[in-house]
Amino acid sequence: MSKQPFTVSTLTTYIKDIIESDVELCNVTVTGEISNFKYHSSGHMYFTLKDEDAKIKCVMFKGYNLFLKFLPEDGMKVIISGYISVYERDGQYQLYCCSMQKDGLGSLYEAFEKLKQKLEKEGLFDEERKRQLPLLPEKIGVITSPTGAVIRDIINVSSRRYSNVKILLYPAKVQGEGAKESIVAGLEYFNSRDDIDVIIVARGGGSIEELWAFNEEEVARAIYKSNIPVISAVGHETDFTISDFVSDIRASTPSHAAEIAVPSYNDIKYKIKNIENRLISNIEDNITRKRYIINDFMRIINSKSPANIIVQNQQYIDSIQYKLINCVNNKIIFNKNRIEIAVNKIDALNPAKILLRGYGYVENKGEIIKSVKQLSIDDKINLHLSDGNVKCRVEDILEDKNGTR
Repeated sequence: MSKQPFTVSTLTTYIKDIIESDVELCNVTVTGEISNFKYHSSGHMYFTLKDEDAKIKCVMFKGYNLFLKFLPEDGMKVIISGYISVYERDGQYQLYCCSMQKDGLGSLYEAFEKLKQKLEKEGLFDEERKRQLPLLPEKIGVITSPTGAVIRDIINVSSRRYSNVKILLYPAKVQGEGAKESIVAGLEYFNSRDDIDVIIVARGGGSIEELWAFNEEEVARAIYKSNIPVISAVGHETDFTISDFVSDIRASTPSHAAEIAVPSYNDIKYKIKNIENRLISNIEDNITRKRYIINDFMRIINSKSPANIIVQNQQYIDSIQYKLINCVNNKIIFNKNRIEIAVNKIDALNPAKILLRGYGYVENKGEIIKSVKQLSIDDKINLHLSDGNVKCRVEDILEDKNGTR
């Protein structure tokens, strides 16, 4: 006796259940080259990941790609973490991406995140231990290269904002072999003095490899042990290093660090008048940190809960979005025509236009007269016409015997 045939839907669901029950496919890391990249108006990203011999469809939903620090593009080699599932409507398996990073930097990013988590658990990043900067420092210690533009920028900005501030440079290696030892030595040197108010650890922008000295655990712990407030000013605004998290203040650039350390008179007034804005900024920072935590929980829920059904339907929602927009536009046009018709009808019933056709109405003591029974002999009444009023006196009242007017 032949077996009962599958329907297409039940067969696809069966295949999907097999794939999702595979432990290896629930959490995979895949490397390859991006092609056919599309950034949908919904915020979701659709693309193909390929190598020399094969390719796989990929989707990265908005909730995950919000945390990307770069915009993917065709030809880019990346490392993706996520899970494999089946998009039932099209009957195709695809990679659902939870995180993405550029290939070639994977080991450094992994080391960065591992150390970051370790130090965060130990409390090195706690906001409660971060110190306030002095309002107007007299002497600032700067740890950076003596030959680069960084020290010149810091001196120029500091002197312009407060001419009496003194800058003491500790010439340090900020890249390559011996850089971390040099930075730690600079921190220890300034802490051995009693005349330094603020320390700025700085260098210009560069790749993650060039900035790596500021991701070393020795440098992070030296910043943490410092008795003097430390400003971290490493790289550009989009660059983050471990020293940024452990320092008392992170500056987006070395020039910005000088602006933070040496406020001008106008800056001081501005800060006093904008305490509310600073409180809001602190709240937003806390929200950002919580978002990272929520993102981790979302990843777990999406891979283990029935919410995967919602994920499947999101692609279908994108496909009918344009149809919905057309329907809404047609509905708006239809209702607009109905409103125009109603306006014309209302306009036709306008009392002012009725008066223009020769009609009027009688008013007595602020009351509209609808019956002769509301009037008495010698009552003074107003007769309202389209272009004015006529004051009248009632001489006689003739009532309609039939009771109609």
